[in-house]
Amino acid sequence: MRLLLCVLLVSTLCAQERRPNTYRSPGNAGRERFVSPEVHGDRRVTFRVRAPKASEVLLHLGGGKAQALAKDAAGVWTLTIGPLEPELYSYTFTVDGMRILDQANAALKTGINGLDASLLDVPGPAVRRGALHVRTYFSKAVNRERGLYVYVPPQYDSEPKRRFPVLYLRHGFGDTEANWSNDGRAGEILEKLVAEKKAAPAIIVMTYGYTDGTWAGGSSPEGIDTLGRELLTDVIPFVESHYRVAAGRENRAIAGLSMGGGQAFTIGLKNQDKFGSVGEFSSGLLSGVDFDFEKTLPGVLAKGVKLRVLYVGCGDEDPRIPGHEDLSAFLKKHGIEHVYQTAKGAHEWKVWRTLLADFLPRAFPAGGR
Repeated sequence: MRLLLCVLLVSTLCAQERRPNTYRSPGNAGRERFVSPEVHGDRRVTFRVRAPKASEVLLHLGGGKAQALAKDAAGVWTLTIGPLEPELYSYTFTVDGMRILDQANAALKTGINGLDASLLDVPGPAVRRGALHVRTYFSKAVNRERGLYVYVPPQYDSEPKRRFPVLYLRHGFGDTEANWSNDGRAGEILEKLVAEKKAAPAIIVMTYGYTDGTWAGGSSPEGIDTLGRELLTDVIPFVESHYRVAAGRENRAIAGLSMGGGQAFTIGLKNQDKFGSVGEFSSGLLSGVDFDFEKTLPGVLAKGVKLRVLYVGCGDEDPRIPGHEDLSAFLKKHGIEHVYQTAKGAHEWKVWRTLLADFLPRAFPAGGR
């Protein structure tokens, strides 16, 4: 009986008329593909904003002067500029006075304060590319798991018996362990230097530069001491147990920008037995009118500084430049050999990329000189 009922039910369902299929894929029937920014072969760049009801749209590229876009009949505002030098640029738009990001561009500058700007990458000549590892380690210094980025050069895979020097690279206030890679393009800078035979291939380690996300957690003496302890007892052992690292202080460098520059300078000079090169870019801590070298680094002057390179750098339009000139004069007065370098610009990424490109060949010269 049950079998008969099942057969009748199936027969009834099959006898029902099937619904007609009326679906059609929209395909590209909607708006045309919207590209912004569009980088042309001659390195000119076109920006676009869809804002049919707006009366004014401006482009803010880096720290330059705002530039007006023009609207077409479809309500799309357009501006073509350039050619631009190969570089990573940040930009935003102002639409009738309201600052916005580029809604057509997924490349964003981010940090602990959220989304900051859109990014424009104008590429240079192609070079061999390395890899970026995103790792997690346990920090005993702050008693929690933390993240770090590790860049490895292309030679890391192609030369499996080779060991590499390591740069511990620290970010500025408002940023995270991702920014030296995403916005600073540290790995790409090194790849270009290696291709030009100016620097040796190296590993770059980028860590989170706060104990708790606050200014004090990255800039106070207590915060920097904790971060130094974390670097020496947690980060470096983790890196050296997971990567083929060359031995010896001459194969270990530390550098950083702004807040991270103060950290690198302080941690590096306090631990010259661990680091052969120390670099700072645009540090506010070191350029303040109240900075006291002996109080911040007790005993360093008496013991002396013996490094491959002690590097001090700043943008020539940065308000911190007078303090950096004072710091360089202080080091010179006390017979401390160092490199003092400026780069065109203010407190911004193009300055720090320029300074990193100058620091790396000094810390890890091609051929290991």
